[in-house]
Amino acid sequence: MRVLPHDERLMRQALREAELAFAQGEIPIGAVVAHNSTGQIIGRGHNQTEQLRDVTAHAEMLALTAAANHLGNKYLHDCTLYVTVEPCVMCAGATAWAQVPRVVYGTPEPKVGYSRHGQLLHPRCQVLTGVLATECAALMQRFFADKRK
Repeated sequence: MRVLPHDERLMRQALREAELAFAQGEIPIGAVVAHNSTGQIIGRGHNQTEQLRDVTAHAEMLALTAAANHLGNKYLHDCTLYVTVEPCVMCAGATAWAQVPRVVYGTPEPKVGYSRHGQLLHPRCQVLTGVLATECAALMQRFFADKRK
């Protein structure tokens, strides 16, 4: 899949969300949902599992919910999910149920990323990886290095 002109700009917005998570002591993953027709961000989220004491409060889940509320529809047919790190199985499943046609993520997650488990996204979903991968990976590495100190 090809990189679109606005992919990097929107991934930078997801990175801003990840920085918010980092500042709150959460695993620094951020996500935004953009409407494909307008390029407008209609949902944002960053990990809040510790703050909300909710294992489902992942960046993607919060961004998908915000986008669905914005549109007044559970299906996000004309949207792209931008997320700094490869979605987990739960988030990939929610993305599939929302019928998101395009997912863009920065860096892979070899331990818990969805791709280790086969096709979990909608069969027609296009996936683009590696957008701002260095920046996305560096934030995760910085977070876990700080935890080990």
